[in-house]
Amino acid sequence: MARASRKADAAPRTRRVVHPDAAGIDVGATHLYAALPADRSPEPVGVFETFTEDLHRLARWLQAHRIATVAMESTGVFWIPVFQILESYGIQVFLVNARHVKNVPGRKTDVRDCQWLQYLHEVGLLRGSFRPGEDVCAVRTLMRHRSELVRQGASFIQHMQKALTQMNLQVHHVLSDLSGVSGLAIVDALLQGERDPAQLAKLCDRRVRASEETVRKALVGDWRAEHLFTLRQARASYAHVKQQLRECDAEIEQHLARLGSAVDPEATPPPPASPSHRPRKGEVALPDTDLRTECYRILGVDATEIPGLGPSSVCALLTELGPDLKAAFPRSRHFCSGQGLCPNPQISGGRVLKRGTRDVKHRVATLFRLAAQALARSEGVLGGFYRRMRAKLGPAAAITATAHKLARIYYHGVTTKERYEERVFARIEEQHQKRRLSRLRREAEACGMQLVALAAAG
Repeated sequence: MARASRKADAAPRTRRVVHPDAAGIDVGATHLYAALPADRSPEPVGVFETFTEDLHRLARWLQAHRIATVAMESTGVFWIPVFQILESYGIQVFLVNARHVKNVPGRKTDVRDCQWLQYLHEVGLLRGSFRPGEDVCAVRTLMRHRSELVRQGASFIQHMQKALTQMNLQVHHVLSDLSGVSGLAIVDALLQGERDPAQLAKLCDRRVRASEETVRKALVGDWRAEHLFTLRQARASYAHVKQQLRECDAEIEQHLARLGSAVDPEATPPPPASPSHRPRKGEVALPDTDLRTECYRILGVDATEIPGLGPSSVCALLTELGPDLKAAFPRSRHFCSGQGLCPNPQISGGRVLKRGTRDVKHRVATLFRLAAQALARSEGVLGGFYRRMRAKLGPAAAITATAHKLARIYYHGVTTKERYEERVFARIEEQHQKRRLSRLRREAEACGMQLVALAAAG
């Protein structure tokens, strides 16, 4: 056996070429290093700057050497213009995870990196990351920008709260939200020079639970010019962010209208909206279109019927994944694996080293986890599943398990255009209750007792 092994090692090895017309590109901030197959040019590595005209020159250079596909790492945002320009020339681009292309330690250079990428891609060892079509990517860019605007608005609210606290205005003791109608009205009146606590208290909405006397006491402060100045700037910045959000929502509406329709909402209207899906602060608000109806038109199914998913969550999923999930993820297990929501056991020497999920930070997984967390007090079947998993596995694992289930439901609904049916999961819950009752009876018999139903006992 050992002799045969040495002969096999001594024999010349042949590699199986999967992509014969493959190139590799090492992306940097100022330079790009592109490697061709060894038989295409006496100088198989080219160096290009990252200016736009140089990127077009790179694309023409690749076409001149009959390159059909290119692999490159997803380095920050530097890869985006390279990706877009190469795609416009008809070159298939594989955007690969940097963790999947690590070279052997030592002697690391840009030239070696691009040659290593070219070799891995040529023999078919690389998988391209999922990227939706250009129309969806445009809306995705706007949605991600909108999320940043929401975060900025939240930080300016904190700045206002800090300025009020430094002036000993205890607004947060009587108002749950400073950015609400009452809170902003009080802040605006303060900035206009109003100091009478009785007049300020009258600006509160009638739904404020605190009494007028408590509100009046909370609005007596230590007026300092420096804190009023910071309050004024924070209020102006918050108003500017709110205006930017309205403009961003209008732009999102225009881009959503360009996406193809899977169903005509006028001919086949969506199901009635759930009363729990009331518009919330910070969610996408299209000026002239109902967001839920627009997502229904594009997806062909009302995904807001899935517990935990509202119109803004469905819109975010649509812009991150696109309407055609089948093309990128043939099965639901591929879809969940891409988000890092399925188990990933690591086994070595016949011993399980780890059973948890992969360490993946994915926007889609975050959306499903937030939806799962929202089911903590849900009366439905999925709410019961979350609470059962939380009692069994703990909060973190329960959120992941429920997010996994939500991802499978979402994938099934979008790919088959079937509505979410609670009774399907109700049957599963009924089977679980039967198994639980059977287990309790066995435990009672083992203790010499008998389990009796309350109705029968009465």
